[in-house]
Amino acid sequence: MRWRFAVLALGLALGISGPVFSLAQAPARVPTVGVLIPGPATSPSVGPTREAFERGLKDLGWTPGQTVRIEYRHAEGKRERLDELARELVRAKTDVLVARSAQAVRAAKEATTTIPVVMSAAGLDPVQLGFVSSLARPGGNITGLTLLNDELLAKQLELLKEIVPRMSRVVVLGSVTAPLNPKGREALDAAGRTLGVQVQYVDVRDLTGLDSAFAEAIRTQANAMLIRADPFVMEANDRRVVALADKHRLPTAYWLETYAQLGGLMSYGADLLDVHRRSASYVDRILKGARPADLPIEEPTKFELIVNLKTARALGLTVPPSVLARANEIIQ
Repeated sequence: MRWRFAVLALGLALGISGPVFSLAQAPARVPTVGVLIPGPATSPSVGPTREAFERGLKDLGWTPGQTVRIEYRHAEGKRERLDELARELVRAKTDVLVARSAQAVRAAKEATTTIPVVMSAAGLDPVQLGFVSSLARPGGNITGLTLLNDELLAKQLELLKEIVPRMSRVVVLGSVTAPLNPKGREALDAAGRTLGVQVQYVDVRDLTGLDSAFAEAIRTQANAMLIRADPFVMEANDRRVVALADKHRLPTAYWLETYAQLGGLMSYGADLLDVHRRSASYVDRILKGARPADLPIEEPTKFELIVNLKTARALGLTVPPSVLARANEIIQ
């Protein structure tokens, strides 16, 4: 009893108003954001994409490591690990899950129906895959950004035709686990007809199918190739894909700049760093109380064209000035 009066007297002497126990209030809880990534932690893109995402959070007033905790999980190019890692992040009571591929979104969707999921760098159509009801009104616990990878194939074909005017048959190489959406295929077929190019589709299941796919392209006298997005077959084996294109002297267009940096002829796709930076705005709004169901899904607004002139010269190709003028980066 004497101790209680002593504390009260001390509070009055110091001019403190309100209950004395307010001095010992627990610190505010720091929210946790889990980031689910299909590729390896050693990928060259890891540093830049992490920096872009965290910069986006900082621009919105968050301080990673202080006012928000970020838990990164890498599946190391193994599909089966995604499900395990998604469940792990759910068990850790993560406040928001950021999924960086359509496969990562699916793993997150199967792991939770309550924790908000933000798509970042998800290349497939989320409506077609059943992730959301519509782009304008997602309706569930998933929202975020798409990459329009399939829709951009037609543009890649147009650019490739400018660089390879003799192109008459192109093989579109993809993975059976990342099906081409009907809208993208329709646009690509239409572009092929307009450009006088026959479009041939070849899908592989894993790394072992890459050699036979390129052999099939040569057998059918294809004189160019488009590589579709897939984190577990294509991106996981990007060096092998580029090496095979070089071995068979096939001018090839890709969606990801990493391929061009590894020696691919050209890449055209969404600016991934901008996409990862923008995904932070979804995390910010959700942590401040917004519902994923009410946040419209966004499409990319910035695109990058990378041209590898060294590879063009090795293939005996002359890249026209009209293409070079549009390039964001030219690799000599």
